[in-house]
Amino acid sequence: MPDKNNLKILVVGSAEVWAIENYYVKYLKEEGVKVSRYSAQTAFYKYYQKNIFNKLLFKAGLSGIYNTINKEFKEQVEKFKPDAILVFKGMEIFSQSLQWAKDKGIKLINYNPDNPFVFSGKGSGNIHLKNSIALYDLHLTYNLDVKKEMEASYNIPTEILPFGFDISDELFKKCSSQKEVLKACFLGNPDIYRGEFLTRLAEQGIELDVYGNDWHKFVNHSNINISKPVYGEDFWLALRRYRVQLNLMRPHNLDSHNMRSFEVPGVGGIQLAPVTPDHQLYFEADKEIFLYTDTKESVNQIKKILSLSQGEANTIREQARQRSLLSGYTYKDRSKQVLLRIEKLYE
Repeated sequence: MPDKNNLKILVVGSAEVWAIENYYVKYLKEEGVKVSRYSAQTAFYKYYQKNIFNKLLFKAGLSGIYNTINKEFKEQVEKFKPDAILVFKGMEIFSQSLQWAKDKGIKLINYNPDNPFVFSGKGSGNIHLKNSIALYDLHLTYNLDVKKEMEASYNIPTEILPFGFDISDELFKKCSSQKEVLKACFLGNPDIYRGEFLTRLAEQGIELDVYGNDWHKFVNHSNINISKPVYGEDFWLALRRYRVQLNLMRPHNLDSHNMRSFEVPGVGGIQLAPVTPDHQLYFEADKEIFLYTDTKESVNQIKKILSLSQGEANTIREQARQRSLLSGYTYKDRSKQVLLRIEKLYE
């Protein structure tokens, strides 16, 4: 069994600025692990978004991009000679390529930030992901229901790895020094369900600022102000700036949690989220988080939060932040959990 200072992990996923993989690459390296990465998803989207011709070829099933990606994946494995391969989602990697690596004695670990059994959009899963499930030595998932189904249907060890947050002390201070905006806000891209929910809030007199792509296609109300998506430092500033940060779930995680579940309290934001077992497990309601079950309760909760005194609001922000730090909800802490679970594969 290699110790962590000699352990070599190949991370396969995305290299985009928003990719969750970036946190694990950074903090696994800090733990002394030798890490290399192959950005399969980035390679795919670079090809797909290059021109309309590439898109048409891919949709017609005539593109060779997946073959190219898998060839490069094998080359990276041969060159780096990893002890373990940590695949984030894995829509671009053939099951045959994973079997090829597994035959070399390499441990295979998958972390899917979506649901491997429920494809709620074209980017949430495909046949390659589905065909590869049984090949992994370990599955990591944020979702308790996925863990149960994975162990029942595939009998593969599956561990819970919740989402987290990562923000420097310097940026946190900058975020917390802003002037508060006494409104509700939602950061994220639209879908029909989110659009309908926010429209119902607006019709009940709630003023909302939303940030994301193409919201104008889903909402049209004078109480909803639409802005472009924000990234990096601007994302964290917006997340903290508003008195109320709404969290809306996707169809594949209605009873679980998402990235915002930890990002909002991590930056000291006041979160209003759906009642789920996860939200009730990770935070204390009305002290570190506010919860709702339907539109009516959401409206009442927003009005309640907006009516808090500045002192009361500051107390909730501090409690949410401290719960996140003391409970180990940072990606640095999550990376340590991943490393321990990978090391156990060799026991």
